[in-house]
Amino acid sequence: MGQQDPALSVVVPMFNEEGVLPLLAERLRTVLDGLAEPYEVVAVDDGSTDATAAGLHGLRARWPQLRVIRLRRNSGHQAALIAGLMRARGSYVVSIDADLQDPPETIAEMLALARSENLDIVYGVRADRSSDTAFKRLTAGAYYRMMRRLVGKQVPAQAGDFRLLSRVAVEALRDLPERTPVLRLVVPWLGFPSGEVRFLRAERAAGRTKYPFSRMLALAADSVTSFSAAPLRVATWLGLVGVAVCGLLVIAVLAAFVSGRTVSGWPSILVAVLFLGAVQLLCLGLLGEYVARIYTAVQARPAYFVATDSDPGDAGDPGAAPEQRRTGDDPAVLADSLR
Repeated sequence: MGQQDPALSVVVPMFNEEGVLPLLAERLRTVLDGLAEPYEVVAVDDGSTDATAAGLHGLRARWPQLRVIRLRRNSGHQAALIAGLMRARGSYVVSIDADLQDPPETIAEMLALARSENLDIVYGVRADRSSDTAFKRLTAGAYYRMMRRLVGKQVPAQAGDFRLLSRVAVEALRDLPERTPVLRLVVPWLGFPSGEVRFLRAERAAGRTKYPFSRMLALAADSVTSFSAAPLRVATWLGLVGVAVCGLLVIAVLAAFVSGRTVSGWPSILVAVLFLGAVQLLCLGLLGEYVARIYTAVQARPAYFVATDSDPGDAGDPGAAPEQRRTGDDPAVLADSLR
């Protein structure tokens, strides 16, 4: 890092957030200006179709610390978040959503905790979920319990993408070969010294949620298949159960044959066929999920393209290929490679 690098970077992925921009800028700038140290705000426009891009450039004219990165298309929340992390230059990097459900005022507490206890990671953890529906609390609790069983107890319960990372932790993320890591699992897996700051999550300040139930299911599926081979072991156990059931049915068929009751055994045959067919289809589906991930990895396509960066710096995007690390607005920058 050079002398111009800020002490703190705040990465804010955005998609169609024009309604919340003024309030976000007001609250976030008040907090960061109060720190009395150099900072940058890295706003990543994830291919918004509303006036988010225009609003960001309008804010940048009055807020010199605001940096605007625009992706060429909507690539998803995790991809936009990674794009911001890979381009952030601060000694500490905080990621926060634009909807103000995670309070910007907590950033000062996270930074103070990281410095006082020499921590590389500080998680923002929800103190309670009383504002959520019963269904949301049930599904969220099931997700975190499953992730803690797969990854380990180092995964903090009720912690989303509101976190602080030191420069050392960010550099460790750069060295990972994964193109689209699930940061909620990868960051705890790194094993750096970590702490927690608890907060009360507010209602969305404006707009609609970008994480409906379908995307929550997709996140859970990505979390499991990208970090564990447990589903493949489930398929193995189902196969063993199927073999055992078939063995019992063979014994039943032989017993029926000996006793002369072979015609009346069609229900057991039907059950066996249906059961084995279901197990085979389930196992093929699980295998297909992993084959699809291998296929995507072999293609080596970027998860996102950076169209413009209002302040790329001298080095450009450290995640881009060497020949593509240019300054200015470069349509050829491939910004998702983590090497």
